[in-house]
Amino acid sequence: MTRAIAVIVARIIFSFVFFMAAGFKFADVGATATYIASAGFPMAGALAWVAAFFEIALALALITGAFFTEASLLAGIYVIFLAFAFHGPSRWAGNQAEFGFFIDHFTFLAGLLFAAAHGPEKWAIRRSLVRL
Repeated sequence: MTRAIAVIVARIIFSFVFFMAAGFKFADVGATATYIASAGFPMAGALAWVAAFFEIALALALITGAFFTEASLLAGIYVIFLAFAFHGPSRWAGNQAEFGFFIDHFTFLAGLLFAAAHGPEKWAIRRSLVRL
């Protein structure tokens, strides 16, 4: 029972992070688009909306357990993409805190990989395309 409780708490935390990130994007999609454009990406406005809806989808999958392994793996890829795109080595010289932000993404990745490997435990909608 302790394991199941720990996993549901982790799922809630993962979901909360993605719901919160999406919430900030929806609250000011223009600011998100400006930030995306500052990293050199084209079509920043469209990408801001795509990111917000993608984060909602990830949060829903992680909290419900539906397509949990796939969502965990996609979230891991997304998190590492964000690390390099927005906090990568080119930004460290200008602001050393960026290195900390970069490293934090890898700790998040570690949790997501662990989640993908071990599954959603109890209290989950069991839908999946793959089994690890």
